[in-house]
Amino acid sequence: MNYLIGYLILINIISFFLYGLDKNKAEKGKWRIKETTLLSFSLIGGGIGSILGMRVFRHKTQKSKFKFGVPLLTIISIGIIYLIVSNYML
Repeated sequence: MNYLIGYLILINIISFFLYGLDKNKAEKGKWRIKETTLLSFSLIGGGIGSILGMRVFRHKTQKSKFKFGVPLLTIISIGIIYLIVSNYML
């Protein structure tokens, strides 16, 4: 259980900073992080970091794919985590 908590903290920190990095690169006209990579982090447990990154850095907030996709993937991720934890507790 401690590993799961540590993983979730780490993946959310990484997600948050990926949005900041991508925003910075976009402003400078440089290499960008793929949208699928950013979205994937929401699915693998980094949804809260993704949402915070979108808001703090004002990045990808107007794109429907992110506006609706990140919350949806976060909900799916929470469901998966719940199933893992509930099976672990049995």
